[in-house]
Amino acid sequence: MKKTGNIVIISSPSGGGKTSICQKLLNDNKDWEFSVSYTTRLQRPGETDGREYYFVDEKKFDALKSNNFFAEHFKVHLYNYGTPRGPLENVLNSGGVILLDVDVQGAKHLKKEFDEALTIFILPPSVEELHKRLTARGTETEEQLKVRRENATTEMKLWHNFDYVVVNNELEEAVEQVYSIVKAHKCRVDKINMELINSIIS
Repeated sequence: MKKTGNIVIISSPSGGGKTSICQKLLNDNKDWEFSVSYTTRLQRPGETDGREYYFVDEKKFDALKSNNFFAEHFKVHLYNYGTPRGPLENVLNSGGVILLDVDVQGAKHLKKEFDEALTIFILPPSVEELHKRLTARGTETEEQLKVRRENATTEMKLWHNFDYVVVNNELEEAVEQVYSIVKAHKCRVDKINMELINSIIS
């Protein structure tokens, strides 16, 4: 009996907490995978190439894009980001769970490419709290912060394009809500689970 894997797309405006939620879910579920994106932005202190992102220059990114390597790719906050196609297809065939930490543009495109994917949007408790979190990170210049704040205002208005919305007021509670959504999604009655259901009742 073949199990179909689960692609779980988690998005939020910059500073919304999607990365922290993904990290906690991966720590608690060792059999889940993380889709490591490619980016042309500079590596931040504490980041490891191949863990948070694959850090490449524009020339390398363009070459991968030309070879249809990415399932989606967009320019976000002045830099290019791309999701490799291979790991997603592997998980669908193996029956596992893979998490994606992507922006709203990437989530929309991936949903078209993989209509069975589950999309979850993470909202901050307020715009003021979002700006506070962005500033506290201390990882961007004032120009970069301005771009992220402006983009965040636009991105939050696109919450209705997602299957679920979770408000990240307290991290542990938000993680538990996302985990519950993923677990419930595995039991949904649709074409993804029809093979399993029919094998039991036939």
